[in-house]
Amino acid sequence: MSERISADLCIIGAGSGGLSVAAGAAQMGARVVLIEAHRMGGDCLNYGCVPSKALIAAAMAAEAQRSPGRLGIAAQEPQVDYGAVMDHVHGTINAIAPHDSVERFEGLGVRVIQAHGSFTGPAGVAAGGAVIAARRFVVATGSSPATPPIPGLDSVPFLTNESLWDNRTLPETLIVIGGGPIGIELAQAHRRLGSRVVVLEALTALGREDPEIAAVALDRLRAEGVEIREQAKVAEVGGTAGAIRVTLEGGETVTGTHLLVATGRQANVEGLGLEAAWVEFDRRGVTVDKGLRSVSNRRVYAIGDVAGGEAGGLQFTHIANYHAGLVIRGALFRLPVTDRPELMPRVTYCDPEIAQAGLTDAEARERHGAGVEVHRFPFAENDRALAAGKTEGFVKAVVGRRGRILGCSIVGSQAGELIHPWAMALASGLKIKAMAGYVAPYPTLGEAGKRAAGAYYAPRLFGSRWVRLAVRLLARLG
Repeated sequence: MSERISADLCIIGAGSGGLSVAAGAAQMGARVVLIEAHRMGGDCLNYGCVPSKALIAAAMAAEAQRSPGRLGIAAQEPQVDYGAVMDHVHGTINAIAPHDSVERFEGLGVRVIQAHGSFTGPAGVAAGGAVIAARRFVVATGSSPATPPIPGLDSVPFLTNESLWDNRTLPETLIVIGGGPIGIELAQAHRRLGSRVVVLEALTALGREDPEIAAVALDRLRAEGVEIREQAKVAEVGGTAGAIRVTLEGGETVTGTHLLVATGRQANVEGLGLEAAWVEFDRRGVTVDKGLRSVSNRRVYAIGDVAGGEAGGLQFTHIANYHAGLVIRGALFRLPVTDRPELMPRVTYCDPEIAQAGLTDAEARERHGAGVEVHRFPFAENDRALAAGKTEGFVKAVVGRRGRILGCSIVGSQAGELIHPWAMALASGLKIKAMAGYVAPYPTLGEAGKRAAGAYYAPRLFGSRWVRLAVRLLARLG
């Protein structure tokens, strides 16, 4: 007979979002069941954020030897042990894994079931020989690499961001299909580790980013030897292990030893029994409202990559964690919550990094029309960047009427760190005055953001006839 479990919350998926909901709810006294069919920690820990950033760190160390810049350090070709690099990657995963482990969550009072979970009806889930009846359910199953329908792809060995970490041989020539953030990050990392790399993008590389911002990063990749082919549509794939052949529309052929497919991700909705639970969904995920609640079964929430509908489209770990907080407030305390995806920052971890908060220049002009101002400050005029030899890039502040911050785009060293105050300003409804008025320690890269904000006032102060008249009048008054 099946075990019967009653719970306040039943969560399917122990990735970043599911773990955050489980930990928060359990520590507030809720009865929580957490179901995970694969690895605790989900994609972020095991295949995504953590391993990719560990790989990027190794690649940056190699590049620092190869191109130390104008710092008086002699350049030398690094000796790369790709197997040891992968040991570093897996060592990083293992160091973080205890925080996401079954033992830790059971210690918090969460009932963890390591099995596939599937809805049996609108108010029940079966998993591992148990049937869970819960007051609320949270679908947090994340997403998986999307495999494009390219003829011949199913007949050749290829890597994704999931299978890459099991490869211990440095690719001699890596062909990357897809020029989005994942493809670009992994392309640059492998080039720096010693591979020849060709990126094939059907449209525009880093096409979601501000073109002016993306161009700086793409120019660096090309300068490092990454071949980036845009408007390159793949017609067919063939060959064998170590001898992959990619044929483009028009007949041109690109050959390599390894193939990485990085053409986006698809929501994990199959096999969950969502039909039995009367939960609407499509390929983008569970159809939810602005409160992350299923539009067809009010007992069910969806968060992170699997949240579709009004909340869908942003597939980042920090979005899943943000969703988790909303669900805890909504499901446990019955408070009204609203997802605000327009406030969510994002970072692409190439070098130089790209960071975005709020609207890009083009998005702001499309939505707000006249009255949008753009103010830039280059890293080449920042003293800390000059001292470090990291002068590529700039901060681009997008400001609306009455000084309202609409967005900020950054390309340059540590852009992912520098976007933080802009994300906070957007979330808090601060105006450009706040970004221009605080005192920044000197010398720091963060001053570049303050200077970009200050540029908003330059024409108002230094180019104003009325300001000049006021200064003269006050001078006469003593």
